[in-house]
Amino acid sequence: MIILLSNDDGIQSEGLTSLEAELGRIGEIYTVAPDRAQSSMSHALTLHRPLRVQEIAPRRLAVDGTPVDCVKLSLTGLLPVRPNLVVSGINKGPNLGDDIIYSGTVSAAIEGALLGIPAIAVSLVTFKDFDFRAAAEFTAELVERIAERGIPPKTLLNVNVPAGEKKNIKGWRATRMGKRHYSETIVERIDPRGGKYY
Repeated sequence: MIILLSNDDGIQSEGLTSLEAELGRIGEIYTVAPDRAQSSMSHALTLHRPLRVQEIAPRRLAVDGTPVDCVKLSLTGLLPVRPNLVVSGINKGPNLGDDIIYSGTVSAAIEGALLGIPAIAVSLVTFKDFDFRAAAEFTAELVERIAERGIPPKTLLNVNVPAGEKKNIKGWRATRMGKRHYSETIVERIDPRGGKYY
């Protein structure tokens, strides 16, 4: 199995390197990720400047663009092979409900699905003390199951893995996307020069 890995936290993210280590046992990995954190970029594409790609190591590339740029470049000519699966993550924090609209992690996976390759977006459900091992191990098991049973093209799975040890994960459940309410008020402040900011 050939797997394209990407994310929105950048090429040096611990979540991404955890996935590389676990998924490297299953298949041939190509990692193409932003050269820096690109959280909440949604489905942004870079259109008005050239993109630069730096080879960090064999089959490990950093792009000075968005998560979607990384996947689109990869699947439209950057990679020498067409992957069987796109995996994006592991995101720091959950991607639940309407969050997936804003998520660069999920958008990278969506781009893979739009281009005809099944995709998985993986997020760790915590905002502190990030330990990606259980999420990476769970993702590897999911990918092995997909390799055995197959998955329809253009399928997107948005996976949120609870924080903690893998032995404490009691299973998994497929659900529908929920709704999430955000505060409708903004906070206005004054900077040291007397200008307003929000």
